[in-house]
Amino acid sequence: MSIVRLARDVFCAEGTAVNWVLVRDGRELTLIDAGYPGDLETLLASIAAIGHRPEDVRAALVTHAHVDHVGGLNHLHEHFGTPALMHADEVPNATGERHESATTADVLTRAWRPAVLRWSLAISRAGATQPPFVAHAEPFPGEGPLDLPGGPVPVHLPGHTSGSTAYLLPEAGVVVTGDALVTGHPLSNRSGPQLLPEFFDHDRPAARDSLQRLGRLEADLVVPGHGLPWRGDLAAAAERAARLVP
Repeated sequence: MSIVRLARDVFCAEGTAVNWVLVRDGRELTLIDAGYPGDLETLLASIAAIGHRPEDVRAALVTHAHVDHVGGLNHLHEHFGTPALMHADEVPNATGERHESATTADVLTRAWRPAVLRWSLAISRAGATQPPFVAHAEPFPGEGPLDLPGGPVPVHLPGHTSGSTAYLLPEAGVVVTGDALVTGHPLSNRSGPQLLPEFFDHDRPAARDSLQRLGRLEADLVVPGHGLPWRGDLAAAAERAARLVP
């Protein structure tokens, strides 16, 4: 398991080529995203690694309801009553009423490269072919900052999915971007701020437009859903990602 302390009370953990974030305030935690189903033990270990228990998680926030970001949510809810909060437009993706994701065929047609094949096998073992289903998904209770550790501020960034959301942690100067902005992926030959390959996005023009809103946030540390955390000027990161879009 890999877990990195990014700020005083902000930690980033890596599962099967996907990240989640823990934000601490005293004995309480906010969890942002939850890895693949097969990452559950790693998720629980990451909570223990910073001296906490799963019942300390006040709520799990979801950047978007793809299987690699919601895998541990049902376990946390069933055993500890942990709510799962997301943008109202994302709830149908979590409950199975709507499907805005790349298909297995989309990935397999690109799996001829050795690195991609290794990644495909790894995510399959982690549960990539399981449909995401989070029956207890809830929309945010209101506008503005959430009453949770770290005071996270949801920022709607549609494109990757309809309800794709970043979370700004104002005191830490951190923004957790999910897949609205990443810094690397096995299907990309680039490193640094970028969008995922186009077939992953539900609405590519909207994903590109959302970069402008992201670039206006006051943060200098990006924690993406895929790739390494990136520190620097957020507006420049968003502009770079937009420039790379064909």
